[in-house]
Order: sequence, then structure tokens, then C-alpha cells
Amino acid sequence: MPKFVIEREMPAVGNLSESEFQEAAQKSCDVLRAMGPEVQWIQSYVTGDKIYCVYHAADEEMIREHAVRSGFPANKISKVERVIDPATAEA
Repeated sequence: MPKFVIEREMPAVGNLSESEFQEAAQKSCDVLRAMGPEVQWIQSYVTGDKIYCVYHAADEEMIREHAVRSGFPANKISKVERVIDPATAEA
């Protein structure tokens, strides 16, 4: 299944409390369960004003649908074409 990186612009998101992050994660997971296995949240990285999320999804439309249903913005969606890491240098 393709992998996507989603950029979510959310002012001051880095200042949310632990309980606010838990509530947001629960909401996202509830929506994902309702949508089925064709879209999966892998991990998210929180900065001061943005969240960068990594998802597996059948297509970009599934990502957009999740954003609408959950109420979280999806300002930019990028399909991952390749993953590299330090081991790539050793090939």
C-alpha cells in the first residue's frame, strides 16, 4: 500500500496538553476504524505549528476523506516515492 506524508497546519499545536493529544488521537483512530483497512495511520511528528503525519493508504482520496471526517486539516499530501536511510549509503 502506498505511503503518504501529510502536512497539517495547526497554529500552536505544539503547545497542546497530553490529554488534548490523546483526545485528537482517539478521534483519528475512531474515524480510521470506520473507514476500514485501506487507510492506516503510522506515526506523526509535532512541531510548533504543524503536524507531519505518515499514513499508508490506497490513494490520496482516502487521506482527504479522513481529514474531512476527523476535522483535521490536510494542507499538503505527498506520496512517498522512496525511503532512504544511512544503510542506503552502504549499498
